[in-house]
Amino acid sequence: MKKTTKAYVTLGALVLALILFLAAGPFYIVNEGNQAVVIRFGQIVATRTTAGLYMRIPFIDTITTYPARILSLDGDNARIPTKENQFIIVDTTSRWKISDPALFYQSFKTLDAAYNKLSDVIDSSTRTIITRNRLSEIVRSSNIINDQSATENSQLAGMEEGDSAEIEALVNMNSNNEVVLKGRSQLCSEMADEARKMVGEYGIELIDIVPRQIKYSDELTQSVYSRMIKDRNQVAQAYRSLGEGKKAEWLGKLENEKRTIQSEAYRKSEETKGRADAEAAAIYNQAYSRDPQFYEFWKSLESYKNTMGGFDTTYSTSMDYFKYLYSPNGKR
Repeated sequence: MKKTTKAYVTLGALVLALILFLAAGPFYIVNEGNQAVVIRFGQIVATRTTAGLYMRIPFIDTITTYPARILSLDGDNARIPTKENQFIIVDTTSRWKISDPALFYQSFKTLDAAYNKLSDVIDSSTRTIITRNRLSEIVRSSNIINDQSATENSQLAGMEEGDSAEIEALVNMNSNNEVVLKGRSQLCSEMADEARKMVGEYGIELIDIVPRQIKYSDELTQSVYSRMIKDRNQVAQAYRSLGEGKKAEWLGKLENEKRTIQSEAYRKSEETKGRADAEAAAIYNQAYSRDPQFYEFWKSLESYKNTMGGFDTTYSTSMDYFKYLYSPNGKR
């Protein structure tokens, strides 16, 4: 009887110990998308980077969990000068993740501390790269503006290719278009590379840095607007100059064609008149040869008709000119 009671007591103690052990939490779960660091007496004894069920020593081991997914960090607006000392306002966003949870724990312990440090690093790298480069490199990604073909521009303007080349010559005569050597994409890569030099020792993998927004400062905005207005006025003046030149060219062609047409018409008219005069002379000659007296009479009448109206006074009619007027026989 005593042995049976002792067995029950022992079994109860084992069950109670098992319950207390399970209640103390000897197991922990690392969910998908997370990773964990096991801390024992202030020292890292293990890291868990895959999801699953794991064991720990209750009351001794402490589990710190971090996200394993890609995280984002939105920076604050920063007023940064370019290489030309022109100030712009840059707002960046970056992607990063914890690549080494043990090193990350040793460096920061909490995500908030990591965000603060990473924000400072990204701001520093962004400022370093921007101050080394010109404004055009930061706000543009390619030379597509400079490389627009003259043919496309001429089609929009309704001009021929030669006219478009002349327009480009007039527009670019006194201006030098800035050529983009790197572009914004390469500068973003340089920003990320600069930042990686400082965050690699913290167990952080920086994926990229992207300017979410780039704005001109107030003083630079007015300067950009003034330059845009100047450029547009220059283009407009170039089109006006080309138009005036084309106008003068076409007016010259028109005048030359007009003179050519008039000269040709005059030549043909003179030839026609010559042929008509020849035919008339032939007819007159034929008529005169048939009846010379009638021809002389008819020509005298035509002369009287054309000249008598202009005579105010006639002092003598004895002239041979009036022989058909005062002679009953048509002569003296």
